[in-house]
Amino acid sequence: MELNVMNVIVAMLVCAMGAFLSHMGMAVFHDGIRPVIPEYIEGRMHRTEMASVAFGLSVGFIASVGIGNALVTNLLNPWLLFLATDIIGIASPKKWLAPILGAIWGLICLTGIGGINAVLVGMPVDLIGAMGDVGTYVVTGFALFPIIAIIMQFGMKSGVITAIIVFVFRLAGPLFSPISADAWTMMVGVITLVAFCVIKDNKNKEKEDGDSLNVFSERIARIRKNLPFLMAMGALVALACNIHVFAGSDVSMFDLSTAYAMGDTPEAAALVKTVATNEFMRGLSFIPLIATTAITTGVYGVAGFTFVYVAGYLCPNPIFAAILGAAIIFAEVMLLGFIGKFLGKFPSMRDASDNIRSSMNACVEFALIIGSVAACCTMGAATTAGAAGGFVIGACIYLINEITGRKIMRMAIGPVAAIATGIILNLTYLIGLTPLI
Repeated sequence: MELNVMNVIVAMLVCAMGAFLSHMGMAVFHDGIRPVIPEYIEGRMHRTEMASVAFGLSVGFIASVGIGNALVTNLLNPWLLFLATDIIGIASPKKWLAPILGAIWGLICLTGIGGINAVLVGMPVDLIGAMGDVGTYVVTGFALFPIIAIIMQFGMKSGVITAIIVFVFRLAGPLFSPISADAWTMMVGVITLVAFCVIKDNKNKEKEDGDSLNVFSERIARIRKNLPFLMAMGALVALACNIHVFAGSDVSMFDLSTAYAMGDTPEAAALVKTVATNEFMRGLSFIPLIATTAITTGVYGVAGFTFVYVAGYLCPNPIFAAILGAAIIFAEVMLLGFIGKFLGKFPSMRDASDNIRSSMNACVEFALIIGSVAACCTMGAATTAGAAGGFVIGACIYLINEITGRKIMRMAIGPVAAIATGIILNLTYLIGLTPLI
């Protein structure tokens, strides 16, 4: 992540707009905050109460997932930027102050992460290089989430059937197509999940009632009224992705970090295309969750359905990325009415949104723990402590966190433990306990 004038300006503009949208109740990143916004807009909650809710829901993710992943990948991420702008915007007493405070946060994040990484690079025990192992299995693990979601919603039998189907396509798909095994895994899993939902709803014939549809129409109208601001945000997010300072999700950030480190090579370009494919599939999977909360609250997502990330990764230049990002948000908002009607016909897909989010988190948590253990062992192996020594340090940190009530959430404890292991091994190296091999 290069520190230059353009990168600084874009990071500041992204955070400024994010804070403004949050203050005005137009869009937030955290799905748990979105249902609270109407309570304030309709006069049932004070801004201070809403701010305390936003802070409580987000601060843990910012401190752990946001900062931890930024240090590992040297890329800004939504947990670091947008969860903070949710809080800043909501807590700001004036609408003109929100973007100013947001811009300051963007500046702090970009310069702070870059500065810390510069320090870490100079350590005797290669912490930054080893941290590349953290994301090794994230995409592969994430691709399994439809199987877990199906088990949660439709039972073990349906999950086992899905697992068999997915495994067959994972092996066979790459033999006759350029699509990666992970992409095949996710795509077939999502299609199977949708198929189970459609079959169930065709049997039950459950429909949305007229009152619900009227409420949906009012909420959608509010989102459309805010469309110019939402499009501006879409343009900025796509731009940030395009200039290599921002990664949209845990599915993409680790591979993007690897690709950007390769430089302008065919291998890097191919990896970015794979990342974009995976991000696109993730976006499709998140439509029920984001669309449902949007049409029921009138508050949109900061990055919409997250397809703007894909646009940023693939576009040939920043200008085109910004234009396409704005166009994608426009299309998403205009299609919200259709999506709402579709979800009304298939309520199981709407109900699947919570299971999708839970299964995604579980799969990513597992993959990050495995990758973090590998990173700890790699750093330990570089010293007289050995791989087992690195494992012991990382395992102690993880287990202490579990026993003490999980002060750091599972999604973050793996990377945090790996970073802490690297720092500890460097300190023990300096005092002569763990010389380099």
